[in-house]
Amino acid sequence: MLQDIVIGLSDGLTVPFALAAGLSGAVQSSGLVITAGLAEIVAGSIAMGLGGYLSGRTEVEHYESELAREYREIQEVPEVEREEVRELLQEIGLSPATVNLAVQELTADPEQWVKFMMKYELGLEKPDPKQAPKSAATISMAYAVGGLIPLSAYFFTATPDEGLLWSAVITLVCLFIFGYLKSRLTGQPPVWGAFKMAGTGALAAGAAFWVARQFQPHAG
Repeated sequence: MLQDIVIGLSDGLTVPFALAAGLSGAVQSSGLVITAGLAEIVAGSIAMGLGGYLSGRTEVEHYESELAREYREIQEVPEVEREEVRELLQEIGLSPATVNLAVQELTADPEQWVKFMMKYELGLEKPDPKQAPKSAATISMAYAVGGLIPLSAYFFTATPDEGLLWSAVITLVCLFIFGYLKSRLTGQPPVWGAFKMAGTGALAAGAAFWVARQFQPHAG
């Protein structure tokens, strides 16, 4: 859940902010910035949510595929699989007698045998099939919330330039705080993480604004 919120919120803060900054350099109407920004938030939320759903489904399908393969292998090449169990147990540092006993116990039950191989040979944990739609909804909502933050300034300002100024202040502060909290949760240097996230957002918005200004004279 937390990872999904981080993914959605970080992209939601950055992408619509860059889009609004770019439009601010090309148009003279805050209404156009708002309309385009809302359209991007809707499209981005759907795309991000769909991406989260597909990622979750892929994880489930990968696990099920590997599970079926392990069941097939213990039926077709049981001695090879037993030797793999033995090697995994030996790596732990168990005595030969304990390893032999453990191999007999584990391989006596096909379900426990496969479960052991999935976890310790492949490093796979059984994913929750219901997680994919939950991830999709969480990422989509987090993206929408993040996207509305930089766009909100344009609702209360008269011109795109003024809106961009306030949008930049609000968004960069939010990115700084979000980067700090995210880095603390993931065990990374929080101050560096805060500056890195705020800097990424500022760079993206600055690049979009600069490009828009370069093409502005050619617009009708």
